[in-house]
Amino acid sequence: MTGSEKALLVVPSGALLIPDLTGMRSGADQPPLGQLQPNIRLSLIIPTYNEGKNIGAIAAKLSNLLDAALPNAYELIVVDDDSPDRTWELAQNLMTDYPHLRVMRRQEERGLSTAVIRGWQAARGEVLGVIDGDLQHPPEVLLNLLRAIDQGADLAVASRNSEGGGVSDWSPTRRFLSRGAQTLGLIVLPSVVGRVSDPMSGYFMVRREAIAGCTLNPLGYKILLEVLGRGNVEEVAEVGYVFQERQEGESKVTWKQYIEYLMHLVRLRFSGAHSRFGSLGEQIPWQRFIRFGLVGLSGVFVDMAVFYLLSDPSSLGWGLTRSKIIASEVAIVNNFTWNDAWTFGDISGQQKGKRKRIRRFLKFNMVCLAGLILNVLLLNMLYNVLGINRYLANLIAIMAVTFWNFWLNLKLSWRVTDTRN
Repeated sequence: MTGSEKALLVVPSGALLIPDLTGMRSGADQPPLGQLQPNIRLSLIIPTYNEGKNIGAIAAKLSNLLDAALPNAYELIVVDDDSPDRTWELAQNLMTDYPHLRVMRRQEERGLSTAVIRGWQAARGEVLGVIDGDLQHPPEVLLNLLRAIDQGADLAVASRNSEGGGVSDWSPTRRFLSRGAQTLGLIVLPSVVGRVSDPMSGYFMVRREAIAGCTLNPLGYKILLEVLGRGNVEEVAEVGYVFQERQEGESKVTWKQYIEYLMHLVRLRFSGAHSRFGSLGEQIPWQRFIRFGLVGLSGVFVDMAVFYLLSDPSSLGWGLTRSKIIASEVAIVNNFTWNDAWTFGDISGQQKGKRKRIRRFLKFNMVCLAGLILNVLLLNMLYNVLGINRYLANLIAIMAVTFWNFWLNLKLSWRVTDTRN
C-alpha cells in the first residue's frame, strides 16, 4: 500500500448535509466514486475517542464478518476526535491489513453525532451505518440490519427493547434513566420518538437516499433522533440485540449526555422537522384506544367504588389522598389485567411467561402511578380549591389522565411502534 493510499481522509467542512451518489467524489485523496471500489453497498462509520485498546479487535471482527457477507462491497470508516491515545494513528496502521478500512482524524470538531455525519459525508456506500467502537454493539447483528434494509426498510435499528433485545448488566439507576429519557421523549416529541422502541440506540443503518440532501443539526450523542426527525424515513425495521458491557476503556455516559438529549428533543420539536409524520392524533391506533377506554371505564367503577368505601363519612371515612391512592392502585390492577388480555392481547401473546408479564405490569404501574400524581393534584385542586363535589372532581381527574396513560403504555409497556421486526 502506498503512502497516498494510507493517507487520512480529508475532514468535510461546512453544512452537515449528506450528498447523494450522483456525481459524488470520495475526497481529495481518492479518485472519483466507483473508480476504486464500484458498487459499495455499505459504509459503516465507527466514531472513536480513546478506543486504542478496542480498535484492533473491532476492525478485525467487522472485516471478517463483512468480507464474507459483502466481499469488496463495503467500507469501514473510523472517525476519531483526535484521541490522546492516538486511536486514529493505530487505526491508520491497520489499513495495510484491512484494505476496506479508512480513517478520519478530526481536530477542529468534537462530538459523536457530528463525527458520524462527517463520516457519512465522506462515505461512498448506498447504505450508511454506525456502530460503536467499544464492542458493546455485537457485530453479527449487522447482517440482520442489512437484511432488513434489503427487504425494503429505509431505516433498520438495533433495539435493546425489541424482541430478543436487552442489556447485559445495567444497574437499576441506569435502567431508570434510560426509560425516563424515553418517556420524556414521548412527551416532548411523540411523533419522532414514538416511531421506534429504542430511540436512544446508536446502532443502525439507513438508506442514503432517505437522508441525502437533508441538513442535519444534531446535539449530543443521539444521532438516531436526528435521522428520524429530519430524514425522509418511511419504513422502519427493528432488530433485537443485547447491549454488551465494555471490555476495555471507560464509559463516556455522563449527565451531560442526558441534558443534551433533552435539548436535542426541544430543538427538533420547535424546528417543525417532526410535522411530516402527521399530528399525534393521526398516529393513534383508535381501535386500541377504544378498547383501552372501555377497560379504563371498568377501572373508573372499581376506583369510584373503592374510593367510596374508603373515604365516605358513612363508611371508613379515611382521608381523601390516602383513599384515592389505594383506590387507584386497585383500579390499576384491574386495568392491567384486561389490557394485557384484550387491548394488547396480540402483543402479550408473543411475550409469554410470568417474568415478561411482571415486567409489563411494573411498567404499566409506573406509567399509571405517574398519572396518579397528576390525578391527585387535580383532585385536590378541584375539590379543595374550586369546591367541586368530590365524586365529580374524581371523575374529571380520571378523564384528564386517560390519554397520558394510553399513549405512554402504548409506547412503553407493550411497545407498539410503527416498525416491523
